[in-house]
Amino acid sequence: MKLMKPVPGGPCWAELSTPDVPGAQAFYAAVFGWRSETDPRPEAGGYTTARIGEDAVAALTPAYRPDQPPSWTVSFATEDADASAEAVRSAGGTVLMGPMDVFDQGRFAVAADPSGAAFGLWQARAFPGAGRFNSPGSLGWTELRTPDPQGALAFYPAVFGWTVEASEHFTHWGVDGAAFGGLKEQSPDEAEETGPHWLPYFTVTDTETTAAMALSAGGEQLAPPRHVPGGPWVAVVRDPRGAGFGLRTP
Repeated sequence: MKLMKPVPGGPCWAELSTPDVPGAQAFYAAVFGWRSETDPRPEAGGYTTARIGEDAVAALTPAYRPDQPPSWTVSFATEDADASAEAVRSAGGTVLMGPMDVFDQGRFAVAADPSGAAFGLWQARAFPGAGRFNSPGSLGWTELRTPDPQGALAFYPAVFGWTVEASEHFTHWGVDGAAFGGLKEQSPDEAEETGPHWLPYFTVTDTETTAAMALSAGGEQLAPPRHVPGGPWVAVVRDPRGAGFGLRTP
């Protein structure tokens, strides 16, 4: 990812929704070395911030709904969450939650593109988002997996103003040309199994070693480590509760 900090339109945060926050704390500590801090305020609902050193890198939260499957959500920075929510609706998407204020930290909404892939909108106030990108244990890439790539290519630039760089094999999303993520077309089987979604990739020093650590900690391999020609090493795994995420070694 060519972005080194949150900027308007770019990814700024990744958040795991899970029915087992303590289990997630143990798993991701084993895989990434995350140190977790749970907000003690009752109104925070058990919101837990994961850190590398003093930098916030992700969040672990109880599921918002009892029927919500464990999953990661990627949030994108905006200067006006309400305006971005309206842009989502105008482009054919759906606003699922908010916008709402989160203490003095910022203003937040959850939306979905026309295919159903969910993502967050974050208008920063006291909290700008992740304190680091691209270093071990932090967000290093994002990937939209959808059965409707053409619809996504119309929707996201309309909402965020993203630039698109397409080649024979890859389509990259960018902010003013700075690539931060990609687009992958789902097969019908994958779309039925996992649904359209945004997949966060976390940077690691060695994809093969970290994938093995994830399996030893109770995770499951979805896509084995492989080298993208001319690019990074990548793998995709699930945590013990079934939330999928990627590993990436630049």
